[in-house]
Amino acid sequence: MKYTELKNDISQSDRRIYLFEGDDAYFLTHGEEQVKRAFLTMPQLNYTSFDGSSLKGGALTELTSAMAAYPFMAEKRIVRVGEFYPSEADYDRYLKQAFENCPSTTILIIVNRGAGKGAALKRKKCITYVDCSRTDEDTVTRWVYATLKRAGISADVQACRNVAAYCLCDMSRVAGEVEKIREYGANPVTTEVVDELVYKDADYRIYEMTDAIAYKNYSKFLAIFCELTQKSTDRPAILAALHKYFKNLYVILNSDSQNAELAQQLKMPEFAVRKSAERARSFGGDKLLGYISGLYDISARMRSGKLSADGAFYESLAVVLFS
Repeated sequence: MKYTELKNDISQSDRRIYLFEGDDAYFLTHGEEQVKRAFLTMPQLNYTSFDGSSLKGGALTELTSAMAAYPFMAEKRIVRVGEFYPSEADYDRYLKQAFENCPSTTILIIVNRGAGKGAALKRKKCITYVDCSRTDEDTVTRWVYATLKRAGISADVQACRNVAAYCLCDMSRVAGEVEKIREYGANPVTTEVVDELVYKDADYRIYEMTDAIAYKNYSKFLAIFCELTQKSTDRPAILAALHKYFKNLYVILNSDSQNAELAQQLKMPEFAVRKSAERARSFGGDKLLGYISGLYDISARMRSGKLSADGAFYESLAVVLFS
């Protein structure tokens, strides 16, 4: 299930084993907290936590023994293990029977930031998988709108959408920026308020900058390019990000994979892949190749010492503006 379905699922029933897996720290943390709030009492006696990296081979019996223990003066006992990637052999030997016969008085929470190597835990029938990957822009927009509404603050839908976009749908950042907006006290929240308060992720500024190229808005491109280089003395990093962006557009343009698969391959939010596909088509393959080869040549000469960082900066402008 998706993280957004968890609250309703918990209200209907408890599960024996939850696997929270994904790259969104907010979803991971708050998913775990939702389960604890719903089922855990007297945590000093009924909660145990393990570091998954230390549980291998025979050491896995420590986990299964904790799962078998009875709660003290409570209905449930919660066992938590983080970054847990047992091998398939260890799963079959030490965990399968305990997981498939987990006592009704125990809830096991597994929290993994990545898929990792080892047994495919999310495919085990006895494990409830909760997808904590970054969600899409529409879902985040609704979350921002609903959160502000609960605080008695009305908000323009486009303003909420901008919060999601500026934070690249990273819920940890979104939650922090929404709290900032609440403390600021503006009501209603408009796009102007969001532009004033919400920090735009550097990757989003790269997107804005290249978007300006697609629409031939060269003055906006130059303004953002100069802003990024003024805020960061690491000009090579800005150029590398620009080069990577065009490479990703070219891959998306020529790939037959679904958006979700591309998002995983390119380590991008899925909504960003959809938007990038539109931009890639507006550029076309030949133009993208021109940008990629030109920027790569500049980067190679800069790394070899044949070109200074300032020289690379100005040559990159020429490639983008006159390629």
